[in-house]
Amino acid sequence: MSKGTILKIAGPLVIAEGMRDANMYDVVRVSNQRLIGEVIEMHGDQASVQVYEETSGLKPGEPVESTEAPLSVELGPGLIQSIYDGIQRPLDAIMQKTGSNSLARGVEVPALKRETKWTFVPSVSVGDEVQGGDFVGSVQETEVVDHKIMVPNGVKGKIKDIKSGDFTVEETVYTITCEDGTDKDFTLMQKWPVRVGRPYQKKIPPKTPLVTGQRVVDMFFPIAKGGVAAVPGPFGSGKTVIQHQLAKWAEADIVVYIGCGERGNEMTDVLNEFPELVDPKTGKSLMERTVLIANTSDMPVAAREASIYTGITIAEYFRDMGYSVALMADSTSRWAEALREMSGRLQEMPGEEGYPAYLGSRLAQFYERAGQVIAEGKDGRVGALSVIGAVSPPGGDISEPVSQSTLRIVKVFWSLDSNLAYRRHFPAINWLTSYSLYLDDLGKWFDTEVAEDWMNGRQTMMNLLQDEENLNEIVQMVGMDALSPGDRLKMEAARSIREDFLNQNSFHEVDTYSSLRKMYLMMKLVLSYYDKSVEALGNGANLNGLINLEVRERIGRYKYTEEKDIEEQYTAIGKELDDEIAEVLRKGDA
Repeated sequence: MSKGTILKIAGPLVIAEGMRDANMYDVVRVSNQRLIGEVIEMHGDQASVQVYEETSGLKPGEPVESTEAPLSVELGPGLIQSIYDGIQRPLDAIMQKTGSNSLARGVEVPALKRETKWTFVPSVSVGDEVQGGDFVGSVQETEVVDHKIMVPNGVKGKIKDIKSGDFTVEETVYTITCEDGTDKDFTLMQKWPVRVGRPYQKKIPPKTPLVTGQRVVDMFFPIAKGGVAAVPGPFGSGKTVIQHQLAKWAEADIVVYIGCGERGNEMTDVLNEFPELVDPKTGKSLMERTVLIANTSDMPVAAREASIYTGITIAEYFRDMGYSVALMADSTSRWAEALREMSGRLQEMPGEEGYPAYLGSRLAQFYERAGQVIAEGKDGRVGALSVIGAVSPPGGDISEPVSQSTLRIVKVFWSLDSNLAYRRHFPAINWLTSYSLYLDDLGKWFDTEVAEDWMNGRQTMMNLLQDEENLNEIVQMVGMDALSPGDRLKMEAARSIREDFLNQNSFHEVDTYSSLRKMYLMMKLVLSYYDKSVEALGNGANLNGLINLEVRERIGRYKYTEEKDIEEQYTAIGKELDDEIAEVLRKGDA
């Protein structure tokens, strides 16, 4: 074991000498307080150590001891419902051990509870051939998550012995006779280094959408299962609320939520809300399929750097079980700030705005771990990991390096607009500056699975919103009266799309989620008002009569219709629309 001594301390950076035998990214214990750190640079026998805890009070000459293992996470039953800090220390266990709400330094607690017994049900028998990634059994971790126990990667052989019953994560559950003839014992738990992506057989092009129930997302800028999206936006534009909505409603089996450098009160809201939220799919608490990583802005800055790797490694583990996993990283800007601080302490050549030159490649390494894959193992199961990262650009300026580096990698960009937020339009996603590069692939799915004219209707709505933007410039210069009746109708239809379709109330019990069928019927109502009004206008109908139809109020309130009544209401509103337009035409002829 490599042992050295502290030579120099600069904030979270400690320079240790006598570390010639240590390796890059080894975990080390610093000083007599045994603070956790990681080797991030080597010069001869000097190692630069990034310390994940507060370094005040450390002195040169104190010991530094390498564990000769990289920063790893424990993967096994007990992950779900846990709340960890950035280096996978369970916050509740730290509180019990220290008897305090404050994070004490140097506390050593295992990530998975050692005393809890889990009921293991084997799915293979003695003599069966297994390899890395194969299921050997399962543990019912919560009422909604069936935790599959997998053979660790790189292991191949025959089952020599397997037990069933109640075990802790450290007790031997099965033994494999490997190809070289040696016997190896395995527990319910395995470890994995966080900076290394978990292997898979093959990545599959994403072809199905991650349905979120948010109309502006699913209709206009959908994300694929296994896709990557970025949500940049200024302070107060609703990034965190959107992340919460996606965590609640997205069609994912498991949610991993990383609060990376966010304000303490925001994380407190998450920690208080998630256990109380009822999961719409199961009727149980949302926490029964959620892992939370809380790394608030007042925690040591270096731990932010580890937090997103910890989160994505846990997410990959559940992906390998064949689950669809959604990972929310809020926010990658705080993570990049931690990189910048450490880079400055190491006296590296700064890149743009002081960020390290490797900012883009580090972001890419993180986002590239998303995807839909055929997992390791003989059964060829498919798992998906979708990553949605929030970016907090200073002053909302997305020309800054973190936003720009992120946009070069992700395929979906939900651009949050403070002007929309000030006008109380939520979600404040700007439909003119956002985009989704998955549209071509997912369009075929929507047209086949929901309705054959889904993509045509979407394009019509986008064209109307684009036309409204152009017409607005004329209106601001010379007034509404300068527009032709046809253009006035366009403006009204676009207003209906904005206020009735795109505006969605996250806190309304019905409007918080829209099924794809309901979105389609809402779109049909808005567009059929426009199409029928244009036709009536051509037949001599009065423009003001068409603009002031009473049925428009009912079209606007259709989003508050419960799912069971949507077909009936759609038919009733459609008939009312026809009757009222016929009445306007009759008056126009009179």
